[in-house]
Amino acid sequence: MSQLNPRELIVGSVELSSLPEIYSQINDLVDDPYCSVNDISKIISNDPGLTTRLLKLVNSPFYGFPSQISTVARAIAIIGMQELRDLVLATSVTRMFTGIPSDLVNMSQFWRQSIYCGLVSRAIASHCNNQNRERLFVAGMLHKIGALVIYKKIPELSREAISRVQFNGEILYQAENDVIGFNYADVSGELIRQWKLPKNLETAIEHHLFPSDSLDDSGDTAIIHLANLITTALQSSNDEVIPPLDEKAWTNAGCAVELLSSIIEEANTQLAETYSLVRCDH
Repeated sequence: MSQLNPRELIVGSVELSSLPEIYSQINDLVDDPYCSVNDISKIISNDPGLTTRLLKLVNSPFYGFPSQISTVARAIAIIGMQELRDLVLATSVTRMFTGIPSDLVNMSQFWRQSIYCGLVSRAIASHCNNQNRERLFVAGMLHKIGALVIYKKIPELSREAISRVQFNGEILYQAENDVIGFNYADVSGELIRQWKLPKNLETAIEHHLFPSDSLDDSGDTAIIHLANLITTALQSSNDEVIPPLDEKAWTNAGCAVELLSSIIEEANTQLAETYSLVRCDH
């Protein structure tokens, strides 16, 4: 078992502990009460690649706006500053993780599953009148990002945990707990903390495996829990065992299980295009 803890995996690693500079700039502006739409649009417009990704995303079925949005300023005016900040994070973070052994993870498949989880989270929020749809998309997309940290920093222990999943039928987080001493959700939560992202995002991600044990009364953690299970069932390889369902999750999410087929249909419809937009330069 590793003598490290989740924080020690991250601290001291510049490429992990710091978000892209452009996100930090936008984050500071959004938190500034005197910031204007033009201030943010100027920052984004200095990055042509990011501008293209964002405009394609807001003009995609992900939002389904009836008319074309051609400027960043217009996009901000329609979806809001905080929502745009969330999208910047989503389209930036996939470019941070390199050098991970290919025998541990197929990065394209990892991000496809992560984006699908984000879409399922967003669809649940949409069907259940939760207003935090973009934040939940990001939370769903980043819920398993701690696994990449584990793969990158302690690959040999990762291989042992994955072997237990493949050959013993163990649930991933249980195998990680036994082999490493903590699991991907612990590391995901710590990474969100180090990035100084909103507390509600941190809570939803860190506690999604056992949402009833968290102090979250917003339903966000339960939504990520449900989205993770749905994603594991529909998008993961045959090796991965579906974690147990928290019996209170649907109630705490403020959603009815009868909506499941509609939620899955919405996520399925949006997956291919959203994946290509978020990962368009890979």
